[in-house]
Amino acid sequence: MNVSEFINLHKSEDVRKLAFLATKFPDIDMPWALDQIRGWQVARSKMPSWAEIDGMIYPPHISMEQCSSEFTAMYKASICERLQNGSGDRMPLLIDLTGGFGVDFSFMCRNFDKAVYVECQQHLCNIAKRNLDLLGMHHADVKCGDGVDYIHSMKAENAVIYLDPARRDVNGAKTYAIEDCTPDVVELCDELVEKASVVIIKLSPMLDWHAAVEKLKYVIEVHVVSVDNECKELLLIMCKDAQQHPVKLFCVNNEDVFITTQEESNVAVLSIPLDQAKCLYEPNASIMKTGCFDQIVSRYNVSSIGKNSHLFISNDEIDDFPGRRFHIMSVSSFNKKELKQKLKGVERANITVRNFPLSTDQLRKRLKIKDGGDVYIFATTAWNDQHALIICKKMM
Repeated sequence: MNVSEFINLHKSEDVRKLAFLATKFPDIDMPWALDQIRGWQVARSKMPSWAEIDGMIYPPHISMEQCSSEFTAMYKASICERLQNGSGDRMPLLIDLTGGFGVDFSFMCRNFDKAVYVECQQHLCNIAKRNLDLLGMHHADVKCGDGVDYIHSMKAENAVIYLDPARRDVNGAKTYAIEDCTPDVVELCDELVEKASVVIIKLSPMLDWHAAVEKLKYVIEVHVVSVDNECKELLLIMCKDAQQHPVKLFCVNNEDVFITTQEESNVAVLSIPLDQAKCLYEPNASIMKTGCFDQIVSRYNVSSIGKNSHLFISNDEIDDFPGRRFHIMSVSSFNKKELKQKLKGVERANITVRNFPLSTDQLRKRLKIKDGGDVYIFATTAWNDQHALIICKKMM
């Protein structure tokens, strides 16, 4: 049995159990085979189109964990396509300065006549070359080298430069400050925008995007990308000719995209009493990250429940609200007697705490309610500084 046959035979099995079979298959490079099996198993959910192609090579586990998903890679490709169509002259060249496993590059390069993948690790370059050929990306040029050196050596091009700085220090610990990433894009930003028409930078969703925009003076767009309401990526788009206009904010959650600017806002004050509201709205994770709460009030004509609640109410159903939507069944204070009355018959509920003195677990214990069911309880603090429990059910 050769290694390809071994992988195909065992690719759906538990990798940890397979590791104990090494002595039974002395002719199999077991560490490499296990990387391929584990990689294919990750790819089934993370990059399903790749998992369907026979012969794709997968890197060691850490590279698989750090690489983009197919959805986020396709989203970056859609940014490139939009920028291409919106530019006066089509940008024929893509340069990825931090190639890695090549997922982002493989999707983005489809919009370009020529694409250059730069990566300093030879084994990743070898993998990328093999996989890009299998994907039909024959116009891609794989170069093994340092991305910063490549910037220094290149001439100004009508191109898109993409980079995903490493977010771990020399000891492998995660870093979140933009200056601590490698390469340091703050130091390089002037040269980046001189060398390319558009620069796309992928950063940690934990990063303070306000600080990043301040330090990277050429930012024209900020994209916070979430999948299933979990923030995955922060993308900054830079351009040398960025004019003095508000930075566009793109709050993405799966297929829903909320686009706004920092200037679109309204004073978030309560216009209807909480106990008279019929509907409750919770913005998705990307909007929570950008903090576009005044924009939500302005765009959807809803009222904020409290200064730091990040929850909104109205008397109308808003079908296109970018987040979760609920019908309010009742509202209770934290008074023990009132709670007992309002929660009568509720044995299970999904509890969310926002700007409230108790944690979710503490509140659940206090209420003696199990997790789950179709009832949702939002515990928060209203504009009058009174604690409130809002008992809801999801809108269909």
